[in-house]
Amino acid sequence: MIVGDLLHLDDLSIRLAWGTPELLDRPVTGVSSTDLQDPARYLQPGELVLTGLVWWQPADTSGALRFATALRSAGVAALLAGEGTHGSIPDSLAEACRTHGIPLLAVPAGVSFRAVTDRVYLRLWGDLRAGAQDTAAIPETVRRELLDLVRAEAGPGEVLAHAVGRLGLPDCSLTTAGGRPLAPGAPPAATRERGSAGRGEAGLPVGPQDGSPFDGWRLRAHPRTPAADPALQGLAELLAPLAARAQAAAGARRRAAGRLLDALVDDGRLAEPLAACGLDGAGPLVAVGARIEPGRSGDEVPAGWAAHALAEALNPLDAPYAAGTDRTGLTAALVAAPVERVAERLRRARPALQARLTGQRTLRIGVGPAAPPDPESLRAALVQARYVLVGTAGPVASAAELDTLDGLLRGIPAEVTAAFHTRLLAPLTAHDEENSVSLLGTLAVFLDHDGSWARTAESLHIHVNTVHYRIRRIEELTGRNLARLRDRIDLRAALLCAPQAVSS
Repeated sequence: MIVGDLLHLDDLSIRLAWGTPELLDRPVTGVSSTDLQDPARYLQPGELVLTGLVWWQPADTSGALRFATALRSAGVAALLAGEGTHGSIPDSLAEACRTHGIPLLAVPAGVSFRAVTDRVYLRLWGDLRAGAQDTAAIPETVRRELLDLVRAEAGPGEVLAHAVGRLGLPDCSLTTAGGRPLAPGAPPAATRERGSAGRGEAGLPVGPQDGSPFDGWRLRAHPRTPAADPALQGLAELLAPLAARAQAAAGARRRAAGRLLDALVDDGRLAEPLAACGLDGAGPLVAVGARIEPGRSGDEVPAGWAAHALAEALNPLDAPYAAGTDRTGLTAALVAAPVERVAERLRRARPALQARLTGQRTLRIGVGPAAPPDPESLRAALVQARYVLVGTAGPVASAAELDTLDGLLRGIPAEVTAAFHTRLLAPLTAHDEENSVSLLGTLAVFLDHDGSWARTAESLHIHVNTVHYRIRRIEELTGRNLARLRDRIDLRAALLCAPQAVSS
């Protein structure tokens, strides 16, 4: 598809406000909507940009030029400006687009951006594939019926059911790449949880597959038979516009979430970003952090994968949420649901998402507390979510479970804990290297038994007087008094900070 095709889409009445024939030949890769003054970091090269011009103010004489500069830096294909807000396209915007060589098209008042987006993706992924060999396996009458359903914004379940009934196919299911069911007939939960092992189980790809491992849909037949393959391939092609539409909407939601996370760090003005994410008036929000570790193989993890996985995991909650990546590359989500429900959902969803990762990459998730939707509270909640994300061994951890000293210490950088261990226990380490008696081991057993001389002696198979002697020696070397609770806690923390467990 090229920019000029927009002028010929049925019933949309899009007009050319400015553009040369050469610029109208630009290829289109996707669609993005924005009303930010500087949306450059949220745009991709080759995209069509839809704007309602909410950001434009007549008194701001340089606003249109700044906006056009941002579009040029992002390498977009064209700008589509809605006339509903101001009644027409401002002359300053047309001049700015002319300056930067950006085709400018006018979207009449009353034409929704959703209609424009859907028509573009239908053209990109549907109509241009109508003559493909696999699609030809579907009778023309059925193909038209299915395309009519897609154009009428029918859901994937309705389209799939119609296709199965009209084509005489076996029971079919439609899922996301991460295993989330989209239409009836989904495979058993056990299959979804363990991920897809073979080609047959993985199903046929539906829609664009060039993003993260969680992009695209999968079409499966139960059972899959060779005779049904041509019709299934054609059906996958006809369902592609729905998948492309869903992918575009999900990408827009992740970008809106990124703006919300940036606002928390920047000026703390959350009203507009919360509304854009559907979280205004939602009450307390649960903070969640996520990351994908490269593993020992060191395989690079592209930006955005963790946010995509997190959104996939949270989608079945049927509760408002925003999952995205801020400008520093940190992934997080804010969810309008109880903490226990969020944590349980993430634990159930993670195995199927982990199965999509290769090269020893590991998806880890940290669940923080619920917090009121004000900047200070949400920042604090996100800090806790990211702390348990770093400081726990399990793949999904919750701040509500952070109730032990060793759990608390795991979130501290290893360099810091190692230095703390050395400062407090270096004299004991030096002693043990030169003697057969382990004072570090004695200290660990003594603290494990709550300072009981008798139980320590019994555990170490030594006389209680020997325990007294060793403890006095530990106190001399460390300068700590083990009769004081404060010093006991310090030494216990130092033991827990050891790179390896202390042996008795």
